[in-house]
Amino acid sequence: MDLSPNKQPNFDNTEVAFRQKTNAELKKAYWLFKMIGSNFLTKVGPPVANFFLNIGLPIQGAIKATIFQQFCGGETIAECDKAIEQLAKGGVGTILDYSVEGEEEEQVFDETCQEIIRTILRADGDNNIPITVFKITGIGRFALLEKLDAKQTLADYEQAEFEKVKLRCEMICRTAFEKGVPIMIDAEETWIQDTIDELAVDMMRKFNQKRIIVYNTYQMYRSDKLADMKADHLIAKAAGFILGVKMVRGAYMEKERKRAAEMGYPSPIQPDKESSDRDYNESLRYCVDHIEEIAIVCGTHNEDSSRLLTYLLDEKKVSHSHPHVYFAQLLGMSDNLSFNLADANYNVAKYVPYGPIKAVMPYLFRRAQENTSVAGQTGRELGLIERELKRRKL
Repeated sequence: MDLSPNKQPNFDNTEVAFRQKTNAELKKAYWLFKMIGSNFLTKVGPPVANFFLNIGLPIQGAIKATIFQQFCGGETIAECDKAIEQLAKGGVGTILDYSVEGEEEEQVFDETCQEIIRTILRADGDNNIPITVFKITGIGRFALLEKLDAKQTLADYEQAEFEKVKLRCEMICRTAFEKGVPIMIDAEETWIQDTIDELAVDMMRKFNQKRIIVYNTYQMYRSDKLADMKADHLIAKAAGFILGVKMVRGAYMEKERKRAAEMGYPSPIQPDKESSDRDYNESLRYCVDHIEEIAIVCGTHNEDSSRLLTYLLDEKKVSHSHPHVYFAQLLGMSDNLSFNLADANYNVAKYVPYGPIKAVMPYLFRRAQENTSVAGQTGRELGLIERELKRRKL
């Protein structure tokens, strides 16, 4: 690793990007991205795989050895140790992400809450796990959050149910605070997001007074989120807490547009990709301008935005390893960003999802679909792997 403080990352350096991968792992990744590049696989794969799993056909082994292995750390925290170790060798941290979603029962919400707390306890004292994460829908019913967002009156039992959601959220964030392990609250669909935002700001007010512990997530493919982030900064300044900003473009675009069209309200999504890029980059500038008051996790697979943030930090003479700045990507994707940024001494962490294979299937197929729907993503991944195979004379 180059120790010169102002080294700029070279995102085309495949030797650094794939240093942690054996020849066999590299070849496997090549064939997997080849398969993902086929729209047939990503369209037909999910229903077929779910059908096979539901009728008990033994395809879990095949899934675990291919797509699961590429994008997930394992089925348990202990199984993630190999991925944590491999990333750490390249200077990249791990964000343990328990990826079970879409559940309905209180017992499951309690169990998920305890599992999220276990990720914090696993991260405690381990520099290789610098940040943790959770989803509010992992600890509370979607329909309940929807009702709150719609400002509908809750029945007494629903009010009691929401008190439990708040209690779980506080228990998670308090554990993070006590252990000194930062935690991010993920963004979700617009029609439950206001409730999530309120919970997140409440947690930041409680736990971000002295240092960064809680981050909220801002989806910049929404046309209102740049303004929301700036407004939250004013709230944070007035109340004397550090604003935690995990910045992403977003993950629910097709679903958002479809619902807006069906229900006859204006789409909350930006009119085009350029608008998302503009707001994302503007939010980076704003956060770096207020770096002592705002901590950012720049969650992106976009090379231009990643490069912009490196330039902004150098321009403002902010240390590459400033505790208020992290870059983040997903396991199995954009290794050319993660490992080259780490090689230039930036703070970098990868989302490492884990959980039972059947429960993690929705996450896995979203990743596969994201790779085919994001312009050029699969081609970019394949091209880099091909170049590294050629460099290794394989």
